[in-house]
Amino acid sequence: MRPTAAHASHETRPAARAAYLETRLLFGTERPDGGPAVTERQFTRFIDREVTPYFPDGLTVQEGRGQWRDANGRIERERSYELTLLYPIAEAPARDARIEQVRERYMRQFGQESVGRVDERVVADF
Repeated sequence: MRPTAAHASHETRPAARAAYLETRLLFGTERPDGGPAVTERQFTRFIDREVTPYFPDGLTVQEGRGQWRDANGRIERERSYELTLLYPIAEAPARDARIEQVRERYMRQFGQESVGRVDERVVADF
């Protein structure tokens, strides 16, 4: 059996795996002050304006349901978004400041107590 062109090129392509950082930001949508929840449109506009210009190579947004303990000790359940960013480890110092700005701007714009952040070293190939 002869391999297809796609199969053959995959076998001959040199390994391009590289070390990256993966940052996941966890955005809640309920407002602690009881105001209206952040809508999908508002969140998309926020990503378009505050994230995409600084991470134009790509990002992933997933919608979910989350829960966490608020500043008053109550368990809050809400619709949420998880934003995933991948970038070369060498770019981490420059990217870190921008990621922190994204967190601060979301908290300020939508009255949030926090935006969760998870950073992990990963190996990726594109």
